[in-house]
Amino acid sequence: MKPLLNVTGLQAGYGAAQVLFGVDFSVSEGEVVTLLGRNGMGRSTTIKCLFGLLASKGGEIEFGGKRVERLASHQIAKLGLGLVPEGRQVFPNLTVEENLVATARINSLNRLKPWTLERVYGFFPRLKERRSNLGSQLSGGEQQMLAIGRALLTNPRLIVLDEATEGLAPLIRTEIWNALGELKAEGLSMIVIDKNLGPLLDLADRHFVMEKGRVVWSGDSNALRADPQTVHEYLGV
Repeated sequence: MKPLLNVTGLQAGYGAAQVLFGVDFSVSEGEVVTLLGRNGMGRSTTIKCLFGLLASKGGEIEFGGKRVERLASHQIAKLGLGLVPEGRQVFPNLTVEENLVATARINSLNRLKPWTLERVYGFFPRLKERRSNLGSQLSGGEQQMLAIGRALLTNPRLIVLDEATEGLAPLIRTEIWNALGELKAEGLSMIVIDKNLGPLLDLADRHFVMEKGRVVWSGDSNALRADPQTVHEYLGV
């Protein structure tokens, strides 16, 4: 079976500065993978290329059997790629409910149970409680729930979480990890970027470690647990 997402030889950069030097990784239906590495190693640049926010300079990105590296961002989103961006990026002057419905869509390509506003409220009850509050009035944890709920309402086939729990209090961080575990159990494909290795090892099926714009290691959680040298050398933990 072909992967849902297949990235081959991806090259990209900013102006004359090349950042990615042939990145290769894939995500299968229902699989959770991580992109690991220190800051500045190319993870966020890779995500920008996936969503058409940065034009690649070489390589291929295939999603759902279709080449997407030359498509516009809105075309890629319609194919079922959902983003929970770094820093949440909720609309500060819209209410919670307005944030949620602003980009909501039905996706006929998605075979999973559809996400509706009421289903998101059931998944994150706090959002229902705060549905009339502005995005700027929410805590960091509530904003992250809102960003995840907003992405789910696009009914994605694959969701990408860039810095999934960055800056969150430990209790809220646990809530987010539990939520991601529920999404995995439902069969939603995910790419997760985060600095908290422990929960990632419990959640993800495979890991791709990036160093200076290349994937230098890949394997499952058991393999990464058994390779402390790689963890220390490339992740610094």
